[in-house]
Amino acid sequence: MTSHRVVVDDGEAGRVLTVLPGVGYTAEGPVLARPAAALRAAGWTVRTVVWGGRPDFDGARRVYADVVRDGVAAAPGAVHLVLAKSLGTLALPVAVELGLAGAWLTPLLTTDRAPEVRDAAAGLGAARVPALLVGGTADGLWDGALAAASGARVLEVDGGDHSLEIDGDPARTARALDDVTAAVVDLAAAVAAARN
Repeated sequence: MTSHRVVVDDGEAGRVLTVLPGVGYTAEGPVLARPAAALRAAGWTVRTVVWGGRPDFDGARRVYADVVRDGVAAAPGAVHLVLAKSLGTLALPVAVELGLAGAWLTPLLTTDRAPEVRDAAAGLGAARVPALLVGGTADGLWDGALAAASGARVLEVDGGDHSLEIDGDPARTARALDDVTAAVVDLAAAVAAARN
C-alpha cells in the first residue's frame, strides 16, 4: 500500500478540518487549497492527508476511514468537518456513520468501484448529516439528479469537469472556484454555529 502522512496545522482545538485529496489531485489543488486556507485563516485546525505515491481504491478506503476516525478520537468534543475530493469521498460512509459534516467535491457517484459512496450520498438527508455535494456537469462521475435528491446542499458547476474547471473558460473556472470556496466556508460556519 502507498504510504501517507497527516500534516496538521494547529488552530483552535474545538474546530477541526480534515482534508482528503484525490488520486491525482493533491491538497495543493485550488478546490481543496482555497477552502482549507480560508478555514485555516478563520482559526480551524487543518489535518491534511499527503500521499507518498499514487493511492489505490482499497488502500485509500482504509486510510481515509482511519484518518477520519483518528481525527475524532484525537479531538472528541470538537466540531469536525471533512473536505474531500474525488477518491477522498470514499470517506463519506464513515463520516455519515460518525455524524460528521462534509464538503464532498466531485464525489464518486457513478463508478461501480465505490457503490458505498453513492449509497451514502443518496441517504444524506435521512441521515441528517450536514453536507455539501459539489460536481460539474461535464464530469462523468457526477450524478446531478442523485445530488439534488440527496437532501444535501448542492453546488453544480455548469460545464465543470472532474477538476471543476470549465474547458476554455478561465474566467468561469475562477468564478466556480470562488463559489466552491464560499460554499465550503458557509457550511463550516453553519456547522460551527449549530454546535454553539
